[in-house]
Amino acid sequence: MVFFNSELNEFESKGQYLKFRGYSIFYRVIGTGENIFLLHGYPFNCYDWSLVIPTLCKEKRVIILDFLGMGFSDKPQNYRYTFVEFAEIVNEVAKNLGIVEADILAHDLAVSVVQEMLASPEKNKFKIRSIAFMNGGLFSDVYKPRLIQRLLSQTPNFIGRFLSEKMSRKSVEKSLLRLFGANTQANLSLLNIFWEVLNFKNGKSVAYLIGRMVFEKVQYQKRWIDAMLNTRIPFCYICGPADPNSGRHMANRFLQTFPTKPVYFLSEMIGHWPQLESPHEVISMYDQFQNHIKALNETRK
Repeated sequence: MVFFNSELNEFESKGQYLKFRGYSIFYRVIGTGENIFLLHGYPFNCYDWSLVIPTLCKEKRVIILDFLGMGFSDKPQNYRYTFVEFAEIVNEVAKNLGIVEADILAHDLAVSVVQEMLASPEKNKFKIRSIAFMNGGLFSDVYKPRLIQRLLSQTPNFIGRFLSEKMSRKSVEKSLLRLFGANTQANLSLLNIFWEVLNFKNGKSVAYLIGRMVFEKVQYQKRWIDAMLNTRIPFCYICGPADPNSGRHMANRFLQTFPTKPVYFLSEMIGHWPQLESPHEVISMYDQFQNHIKALNETRK
């Protein structure tokens, strides 16, 4: 595959593809050590993790993938995208790689994928050691979607399809930049990559279909939250506080619902994409979480 951006070309060329129900799913493995899945959000792809991978892969085996309908993976039109299927994709990649156990760091839409995995443990093909949720809509009642999300995904299908196809780069960037911190805005190079990833394989035209998943979460909420309340898998919330969608207000709800689980706040002005805005802080907070788990395990011995 050839992209205009050379960095994107190199990133994709080092990955592989597997078949899932007849569709191609992109995945990539970097480094050696304990397995960790980095799961991306909406509407782009696993390139979102590019700035944390070089550090994490020094000690871990990092596994990234693109969900169906996003990134380098196939983007079928008129398709019913679901969290259940996205969870199956994670498990299929794990099975393909022979993964027995792994940690998970999930951002944005992927937090709901992992919630589904927690709620369906019998379907998982590997042991989940720990989960770090980051800036995602764990609680639909406090999630604050952008106007463009509502227009794309809460309108009739034909309107959503029309708006998806007609979205201009300017309108997409205007919406995106509101999610970044005031001092950590995406630069032109990153915006170029975002736009190219979104349009690859005609992906912009299915953006409204992926977006609909966000508004379907209400029906899963009780089951997902119950699963989180009952699981023995350690988990935490890493929070870019300035995120208008899933920032401090989401972290506060997390603390109310799971008072014994840790929350790690990044610098006050970090927004929705902490792994791109402040990758060193994300790694630092993730390390704190892993040290927290080790300390708990020591006290239980």
